[in-house]
Parts: sequence; structure tokens; C-alpha cells
Amino acid sequence: MSSPSSDFIFLNEEFDEEPAKPQEFWDVLIVDDDSEIHSVTELALSNFELNGKGLRFHHAFNGTQAVDILRDNPLISVVLLDVVMESDDAGLIVAKRVREELKNHVVRIVLRTGQPGYAPEEQIIRQYDINDYRTKTELTRSKLATTMVTALRSHQQVTQLSLQSHALSQVLLASEQILNFSQLLPLSRAAIKHLAHFTAGPQQGVVCGLDDDGVEIVYGGTGEYQNLHHQHLEESALTASVKEQIKASFKLAQHQHNEHSVSFFFRAKQQQYVICLEGEHIIEHALMQYIDLLLTNVGVGLDNVLLVDRLRNVAFKDSLTGLCSRNGFIAALERLQKNTNAHDYLVLIDIARFADINEGLSHDIGNLLLVAVAQRLQAQHQQTQVVARLGADLFAVVSNEEQLPFAQLQQLLRAPFIAAEHQLHLNFTFGLCTQPHFDSSALGTLKRASIALSHAKADISHSYCYFDKQMEEQVSHRLAMIRRLREDFADGKLEVWYQPQVDLATAQPYGCEALLRWPIGQGQFISPAVFVPLAEDAGMIIEIGQWVLEQACAKQRELAQHGVDMQISVNVSVPQFKASDYAQSVAQTLARFAVPSDKIELEITESVVMDEVEQVTRTLNELKSYGIDVAIDDFGTGFCSLSYLHKLPFDRLKIDRAFVKGIPEQDNGEIAELVVSLANRMNLRVIAEGIETEQQLQFLKSIGCHEGQGYYYAQPLDGKKLDTYLKLSN
Repeated sequence: MSSPSSDFIFLNEEFDEEPAKPQEFWDVLIVDDDSEIHSVTELALSNFELNGKGLRFHHAFNGTQAVDILRDNPLISVVLLDVVMESDDAGLIVAKRVREELKNHVVRIVLRTGQPGYAPEEQIIRQYDINDYRTKTELTRSKLATTMVTALRSHQQVTQLSLQSHALSQVLLASEQILNFSQLLPLSRAAIKHLAHFTAGPQQGVVCGLDDDGVEIVYGGTGEYQNLHHQHLEESALTASVKEQIKASFKLAQHQHNEHSVSFFFRAKQQQYVICLEGEHIIEHALMQYIDLLLTNVGVGLDNVLLVDRLRNVAFKDSLTGLCSRNGFIAALERLQKNTNAHDYLVLIDIARFADINEGLSHDIGNLLLVAVAQRLQAQHQQTQVVARLGADLFAVVSNEEQLPFAQLQQLLRAPFIAAEHQLHLNFTFGLCTQPHFDSSALGTLKRASIALSHAKADISHSYCYFDKQMEEQVSHRLAMIRRLREDFADGKLEVWYQPQVDLATAQPYGCEALLRWPIGQGQFISPAVFVPLAEDAGMIIEIGQWVLEQACAKQRELAQHGVDMQISVNVSVPQFKASDYAQSVAQTLARFAVPSDKIELEITESVVMDEVEQVTRTLNELKSYGIDVAIDDFGTGFCSLSYLHKLPFDRLKIDRAFVKGIPEQDNGEIAELVVSLANRMNLRVIAEGIETEQQLQFLKSIGCHEGQGYYYAQPLDGKKLDTYLKLSN
């Protein structure tokens, strides 16, 4: 509102002439319906300067105009606001709208009035959030300048607090997002976006770190660099100047800034990082502490994600060869199976007799060979979809018959491999599963290739085998049999039967062989040739073997209590004999059942003798020290060296039924005669099994064989029938 005495507010004060023009300004809005007040206020403050900044004036002549100007110019610092204009409370309405409608709590409002009675000072300041309240008669030039200084400093403080509050909110928001990322690329992009918010520049840049060798790596980027991921800095599409700036940041451990880009260096617990933003960016000193706080949280996020990546690599990468591990292969195959064609195939590749290489040439050479095989397979990456190392000497390849025919893959592996000074030809066994036989799951497909590989290993005439559905049915049946064997053994359904062993001269039984039987009902049994390998595969053979020994000991003691002097032979498997404490375990079992050591004989096959000869020798000598007899079962069917036979402490040789059953029609008995002659020369007892006819008996007696067993005398008998047989024999 105009006043006829407006001029007196500048009474007796002089004005400087030709004021200097500053380069920066504070924006001030004068709101008054008297144009003369605008002029004299602007004149009075014409030379005003604070912190090197002058004043730049904006003018409004009513409340509505003032609100519009403030809406369009949020950087205005101070409003000199008349109270009474188009209405008695026009200025108060403006103040209220600025705070409530425009949500501008930063601009400082100085109320001025020529009619002080309209609005009490304390009430107005409290109610309308204004910075100062003055009557126009108070505002001399010096007081106006003082009021302006107070208002601008207040504006600075409020602006700083608002800026800090906003910056802290942005840091918290950004940190919450960044720390929730589990992958490097999206985390990198989010970090660039949030950092660019603080620098008011383009959101184009990269996040970099160092690899284990100290080489700069680009983890991810935005804008033109959004496709960069885990790439060496030198190989990236960044400009030479940006690359140099990033390197300088790492080398000097400092932020770097020029008119074209800015690079922020920061350390985390595990790593050093640089985020580079391209374009023009403003680095405000007041925001640096918040930028550093953001970078700290970004560093924590990057450390966490890189740690997860390392753990993922441990789980999904083979550390020796760099190929996919079993877990990584299954994950890759799961993805590949979503888009396969009829020519795709999975092949498992097993190195034959790799353990011999490790033992003969050292594990270091073995590792070099594995790496060489991996490199040769990986060299075909354009023709293969995935290459993996699934086990010690087991590799897997998924490829396409049109891109890499299996025959070509075989040919690829025929060339020798170099390991240090060694050049070695390797033999491989292959198990294949073609796409029509792929299972719905990757594990199922891998299982089918494994079944084919097992068949290939079992078939010495071929080095490879393709999976077919019948194989899986056989495996399922085998697993069902193992499950049933486990259940029946736990339920005590297995039985030990006994086949008498007789003196051929007198036809009197002197001993018997304990034979394991698995009844399945209605007088039917599963052959030992079927279930013994099942028990070995299931890891049950040691437990079952011990149970058979205990049953034999119990039967021997029972017979002895009835006055029957009988030695019982018990078959021993390879896993049992391999146990380091086997001899001691047998002796303890005999002692527990109070059975003399010479009343139990252990029968081992030639395969036991040939497996780990030194350990076998130690075990045999231990058994002899306990007074326990040992016989070689099925002699002549294996590959036992005669030198071992001469050195090892055996008591008896057992002629296999294969050398008896054809006598005399299909077999002249030469091998049986040879075994008897050998045993006699070495002072070993000899027993023939499988005697079924009088002719066979007479021939064996004629060549000096004194002991035998077979259907000619008796079939295997359960415990009660054995008792009856022995009574009748006596």
C-alpha cells in the first residue's frame, strides 16, 4: 500500500554512485502495490553485497502476482512483502500460500507494513513462518541492509539444511537399492544413476575395479556403455582420455575431474573402485561428504556382489581347468534344454585308467593332463554348447551332431597329450545321450548319459555306448533290487546254507562251505551271482560278510556242542579283505563265539590276491599268526601270478567247477590235473568243487585230489537239513 511519506525511510542517508556490478546474485522479490516503494528499495540496496554476490530484484504488485513469480522462480532467496495491498491481509495470504501451497520453506519472508496495527508482530511470525516483521518507518537504509543480511544468512542456513536433508535422503534411498542387488551389472547401473543425481550431469559412465593381477576391469556401464560387462578397461570402447583418467584415479587413489568427465575413487574392505561419469558434472563441496557416504555404500554392495560371484565360481567353476563344474554344468544344461534340436547330444568322457597315471607319474602330471584335455575340448567352443569337468577324470560336452559329429570328437582326442616332459596317448570311454532321449530335467539327462557310460565301461569290445530306454529300466530294476536287499537284510530274511565238503576216499564230510542265500518266497532264491555285486555296489558287502562269518561261527559252535568236528569255509569279498583291521576283526569274532581258529577257513578269489598285493600279504600273514586257514577259491579262472602263489601263505587251492563239469566227455581234465600237481608240489591241500557224477569223482581221485564238494554228495543245505545230513552220514 502506498504512503505519502515513503521517502522518509532513507532520510539523511547517502547513496554510493556508480555501484560495482558483481558477477553472482541473490534473487530478491519485492512485493508492494506502491511502485515508488519498489524504486526506493532497489535504490537503497543497489550497492549491497554479501559473500561476493549482489542482489537481483524481481517485482510483484499484488499477492497473486507474487505467488506466480515464486512458483516460476524457486531460487528466490528473500521476499520483501507488504502486508496491506489489494486487501488488508493480502501479504499474510501470500505468506501462507508460499508455505502451504508452493511447499517452499526455504525462501525468507520479511513482512513490511505502513500500518502496524493490522497484525501483531509475535502472532504473525509464529503463525505464518516469516523471517522478520518490520514497519516501513523502521527500515532506514542501514536497517534494511541489516535485515537483508540476516535474511540471506538465514536462507543460506536453511538451504544448506534442506540440501543436506535431501542429500541424506538420496543416499539412504540409493543405499537401500544398491545393497539389495545380487548381480554386478544392475548394481553398477544403479550406482552411476544415483551418483549422477548428486553431480547434476548425464547418467553415462562405467564402474571399474581391479582383478587379482591389478588390471583395471569394467564391471558395468550405462548409456553407450551399457553392454560393457567384466571387460578389461584397455579393451573397452571408452575414449583414451577417459581410460587415462580412470587409471590415474586408481594410481593416485584420488578423484579426478575435468570438463569432459569425472572419476570418483573409493575403497571398500575387499577392493578399490572407480566410478567414471562422462559429460559436464558439477561437484559441490557441500555435497562431497554425502557423495563419499554413497560411495562407501556402493563399495559395500560391490564387495558383497563380487564375493557372491566368487562363491558362485567356486560352486559352478572347476578351479583346476576353469571349465564348468558339475553344478555349473547342470545349470547350463537346464538352460540349454529349453531350446534344443534333434541333432544335439550330451557325451560323458571318462579317461581310462587315469588312477594309474596319477600313481605312476604323480598327481602333478595327472593335473597337467586334465588341463590339457580341458583345453583341447574347450578349443572346440564354437562347435560345443558347454564343456565341463564333472569329476576327477570325467568330462562332459554338449554339442550338435551337425557342428561337431561324435566321430570327430573321438578323433580329436586320439592325438597325444603333452604334460611337462611327457607325451601320452590316452584312452577314453564315452557315454552318450542324444536329444530324443533327453529327460525333462538336466539331472535326468545327465543320469541317462551316466547309464550309457557305465554300459560302455562294462563292454570291453566298445569304447562308447548310446543310451536307450531299456538301460534306464535295467537301472531302475537294479536300484529296486538294492533297496529290497537292504530291507530284507535289515529284517533278517537272508539265510546261510551249507554245502558239505567230503573226503573223497571215505566219502565222509569233514567240513562245509557257508553259502549266502536270498529267499524271495515260494521256495525261490535270487542267485548270489546277482545279489553279491548288488551288495558291493550298495556298500553293504562288508556288513553282510561279517554277518555270514558270525552265522558260520554260531553253526560251528553248535555242531561242536553236539560232538561234530567240522571246519566251515567262509567266502571273503575284496572290500572286506581291503580293510586294514580285517585279520584282527576275524580273530575277535572267532573269540567271541569261542570257535578255535582252525575251524574257520577263509576263501578268497584270485582278484583279491591281485588287488594291492602288499596289503594282501600283510593281512594273510596276520591271519596265519592267528592260526586261521586261507584258501584260494576258483583257482585257475583269474590271473594270479604263480610267483604270488609261491610267496603267499595259503593252505588250500580250490579247483573251480568250470574245470570239472566237462569231465570226461568234453574235458580231459588236464587243467584239474595240473592244479592238483601244483598243489602237491607246494604242499597245499586241494579241493574240487562241482562234482556231480561218478566219472568225475573217479577221475579226481585218480589224479590225487583228496577233497571235494558238489551235488554228487549234497546240495547246499539249510542249518536243519545239514544236521540231518550229518546224522545220516555218521
